[in-house]
Amino acid sequence: MGARQNKRSEEIRKRIQAGNRCYYANKKLLSKKLLNYNSKIQIYKTIIRPTVTNMCETWVLTASDKNQLYIFERKILRKIYGPTQNPDGTWRIKTNDELRHRHRMKQEDIIKFIKSQRLRWAAHVKRMENTRTTRKITEWTPYKQDQ
Repeated sequence: MGARQNKRSEEIRKRIQAGNRCYYANKKLLSKKLLNYNSKIQIYKTIIRPTVTNMCETWVLTASDKNQLYIFERKILRKIYGPTQNPDGTWRIKTNDELRHRHRMKQEDIIKFIKSQRLRWAAHVKRMENTRTTRKITEWTPYKQDQ
C-alpha cells in the first residue's frame, strides 16, 4: 500500500511540476497590468489548472497532496492578484487568508475542482452501458472462496 501511495504522490508532484512549467511560460502574461483579474483567472483556469489536474479523476488525495496543490495554487494567485500596500506605504505579499477570501468569492479552489471532476467521472461511469469494462470493474464485488 505504501508503494501505491508513493506512486500517486509522485504523479501529483510531476503534475505540479508541469503546472509550474506552464506557469513560467505564461508568467509575463499574468503580471501584465493591461489584463484585469478576471482575464488572468481565466488563463489560470483554462491553461495552468488543467495541466495540473489532468487525469485527476482517479486520485485519492492525502493531506500532504492537498497541501502541495494548495501551495501551488496560492503561488499562482499571488502572481495574479499582486502585492498589497500597507497603510505606511510598504508593500507585502497577500496572506493565505486574503487570497482565500478574494479567490473563493469568485472561483472554486483546486481541491474542490478535483472533487467535482471525480464526481463527474463517477456519473459518467454510472451512465455507461453494462457491457463496458469500466462499468463492470466499478460494480464488481470481490467474493471470498471457501477454503
